[in-house]
Amino acid sequence: MAVAPQVPKFTGARVRRREDPRLITGRATYVDDVRLAGCLHMAVLRSPYPNARIVSIDASGARNTPGVVAVVAGAEVKDVTGPLPFAGAEGNGKPPQRWPLAVDAVRFVGDPVAVVVAETREAARDGVAGIAVEYDPLPAVVDLEKAAEPGSPKVYESADDNVAYVAPTNSGDVERAFREADRVVSLRIVNQRVVPMPMEPRCVAAEHRGNPGELTVWSSTQAPHALRSYYCDLFGIPENRIRVIAPEVGGGFGAKADLYPEEILVPALAMRLGRPVRWTADRRDDMAAMIHGRDQVDYVEMAVKNDGTVLGMKLRVLGDLGAYYQQNTQIVPNLTALIATGPYKIENIAIETRGILTNKVPTGAYRGAGRPEATFLLERMMDVIAYDLKLDPVEVRRKNLIPTAEFPYKTATGLTYDSGDYLPTLDKALQLADYAGFRREQARLKAQGRLVGIGVSSYVEICGFGPSSIVGGMGWEATAVNVEKSGKVTVLTGISPHGQGQETTFAQIVADELGVDLDDVQVVHGDTARVPMAGKMGTQGSRGIAMGGGALMMSLEKVREKAKRIAAHLLEAAPEDIVFENGRFSVKGVPERGMTTVEIASAAYDARRLPASIEPGLTAQSFFEPTNCTFPHGVHICMVEVDPGTGKVNILRFVAVDDCGRIISPLLVHGQVHGGIAQGVAQALMEEVVYDAESGQLMTGSLMDYAVPAAEDLPSFELDHTVTPTPVNPLGAKGVGEAGTIGSTPAVANAVIDALGVRHADIPFRPERVWRILNQ
Repeated sequence: MAVAPQVPKFTGARVRRREDPRLITGRATYVDDVRLAGCLHMAVLRSPYPNARIVSIDASGARNTPGVVAVVAGAEVKDVTGPLPFAGAEGNGKPPQRWPLAVDAVRFVGDPVAVVVAETREAARDGVAGIAVEYDPLPAVVDLEKAAEPGSPKVYESADDNVAYVAPTNSGDVERAFREADRVVSLRIVNQRVVPMPMEPRCVAAEHRGNPGELTVWSSTQAPHALRSYYCDLFGIPENRIRVIAPEVGGGFGAKADLYPEEILVPALAMRLGRPVRWTADRRDDMAAMIHGRDQVDYVEMAVKNDGTVLGMKLRVLGDLGAYYQQNTQIVPNLTALIATGPYKIENIAIETRGILTNKVPTGAYRGAGRPEATFLLERMMDVIAYDLKLDPVEVRRKNLIPTAEFPYKTATGLTYDSGDYLPTLDKALQLADYAGFRREQARLKAQGRLVGIGVSSYVEICGFGPSSIVGGMGWEATAVNVEKSGKVTVLTGISPHGQGQETTFAQIVADELGVDLDDVQVVHGDTARVPMAGKMGTQGSRGIAMGGGALMMSLEKVREKAKRIAAHLLEAAPEDIVFENGRFSVKGVPERGMTTVEIASAAYDARRLPASIEPGLTAQSFFEPTNCTFPHGVHICMVEVDPGTGKVNILRFVAVDDCGRIISPLLVHGQVHGGIAQGVAQALMEEVVYDAESGQLMTGSLMDYAVPAAEDLPSFELDHTVTPTPVNPLGAKGVGEAGTIGSTPAVANAVIDALGVRHADIPFRPERVWRILNQ
């Protein structure tokens, strides 16, 4: 597919985000800002136990609370709605069907047990306090590795064990690779559990009106069209009677691409009670019941030559799924296996992925979703190989990177990397960081007793998810372009941005492709009534520009072709003689004989000025189904100093060179990378969800106990890029939303471990943990 040429006026320019004025002045509308007449409020009673049978529920106290309108508890939920849909492992009975409320047993602290609907939020909470539940506690299954062992206490009493699924991936001759190796390097790597923590908590409101009835749902979701499809199946309502609106969404990071019990209960109760219902989570709700990320233990063995060449890899992935499947729960460990060879030419692999059930919050997609885990294990292994062989970590990477001449490259796991030029990206990052100079300075400072280190991370990720054969149907994305009679342009996109900036980038593309002013372009999203068609994935997996932008380019091409036909008629020329240059449609070789898009649009809606062969209007809709995903790559380098007295890690410099293909907005690319690095650094240095090993209680249930980074914890990031366009979509863009998170965590971890002078240590490197390592 031909890649659109760079146009310097808007595309590639540092255009300020058009969304920001309403966001930073408080004029944006979030779900909690939506006011519905006569609206009721829902509150949720959650389990205080990680694993227990429900003996009885007495809701009489709640029903007698002033202001309470309805109570649904336990098995009563079956009269209100159906079970939650989930992806994967159908047929093996693990985990079994899940209802929006716990029916017979609770399986994690925070599991919803009952809901109260009342006239006010306060009355609903008072009602929850009036519900008495008798539990019969069972042993808590908390430790991932112990849960995977035969004979462990079980999350589901009816199951044989806690192993939800086993997925093998084999390629090449692994045993031969290990026989021919000079050395086998082994490591156990822990990727701890973390909370996605979007600034806006989950929120949903619903209203059911009319006869036969139309359901409108406002949700802080990343995928409004997917949510509409779920409601169709759950409630038996056709799509044209359901409207889902995602207004401003205050962050998602993958967590809001899922479907939660509250998102089902609110509309179900609105239909049952005949009044609008709303629910807004507080921070404790989200920390206890919104999906968590990561939580993986990897056992890695690599067969290597003495020069650092990797001949083969054996990998055992243990993924903690939590107590239930959400939409993306099983996908995450499988993505780790899928991208497990990363940017390296490793042709012989034996991978076993095991999904393990525990009495914890279900895991799901968190910024990167499986790719950070794969990159972390690979980049730790590259450093450990260098440590064991006494080689420079950069040279080990250089020895194994996929050569440029081999693209498109088919990996041992079955992927085909679209394009890549890894060595120039590595060299650019090393030069920007002055790697050789820092190594010399490190030796000088080490002689003075100071602990400084440098860490390198080279990554490749899979994103731009779209091929329906990969995502299970409806992976395509849809976009419509309407050029109004005035020449103003409206874009209707199935992409639902929540910080990615498509209102800006899509306007930049339209302005260049149609020769209109940036301010004359309106981008509409997040409303299934205004944007009737979209793929099922919404905005996740860095697919906004790759997929939505691909559909946009197809529609713009259709609009331009029709505009050429109209211009040809009005200019009395053949359509093939009309060219589009400098924002004008003109006769080839006679630029003064031309028309602007605005002039053509005016004629397009006046049938008197059109021939019979051209129907009025200037609109187009397109469905973009790509042939492959996209594969951005990059190199991150971190330099740190460790205080030996306190164990505190101070980041001296952080350098990142990312390659996301063609760049539409450098400003937005840098913003995405900044945010991603912040989250990746946070995982390396501070963030960790902790459950008590015996009781299964969530010990980090609020921001008093769970650390997130502040501005003072982060350095100024030094960013640059290389550009390797993809042939997969018309823009040549690959996506960048998750790059910062994927590359940064191993870079920081490698730097700290380098400063400590040890072979390996597990993240997060909070001061106490670093101090203990230093004082072992």
